[in-house]
Amino acid sequence: QVQLVESGGGLVQPGGSLRLSCVASGSIFSINGMGWYLQAPGKQRELVATITSGGNTNYADSVKGRFTISRDNAKNTMYLQMNSLKPEDTAVYYCRAYVSSRSGDVYTVWGQGTQVTVSS
Repeated sequence: QVQLVESGGGLVQPGGSLRLSCVASGSIFSINGMGWYLQAPGKQRELVATITSGGNTNYADSVKGRFTISRDNAKNTMYLQMNSLKPEDTAVYYCRAYVSSRSGDVYTVWGQGTQVTVSS
């Protein structure tokens, strides 16, 4: 069915930048809201940023002014530009999409996650 493939994670020094990508593929009728989430070891997954199909965005307080979420609806792709990275940003970042099928079913799809490590 629908699957999300993430890329762009890696090791970066504090203050550096990284850009994550999430590409949706499969039997997609429409993708509504999308978002990025992070999960640190031993902790619950938490929201980083969301974006609607119309481009409205929402950010966690901890990343406001540093991260930018965007999407290209024609390519079924979402991005997370991460600037001024801090060691506290170290986590696995997951892509999430709310998908609508042609029959009207709605469901959530998660990506496999990509590791972001911020360390000197």
